[in-house]
Amino acid sequence: MDILYLMILCSVSLAAVFLVVFIVYARKGQFEDDESPAVRILFDSDEIKEKEELGNNKGDNEKGENNKIEEKSE
Repeated sequence: MDILYLMILCSVSLAAVFLVVFIVYARKGQFEDDESPAVRILFDSDEIKEKEELGNNKGDNEKGENNKIEEKSE
């Protein structure tokens, strides 16, 4: 019977720890943006490539072998 009390105490304390962690991260804003990850897949990937090209100042001659393989597969 003593082990039952110990298990109840452990489970209640573990639940309390998880509740405190949840409240801390909820106040930090961890769960604020729940819509954009689901909608992000609907956007065209050309927009992402354009942003990468604008941010990349390297020429085509500096691309490695991996990039050349990716260009051929597209």
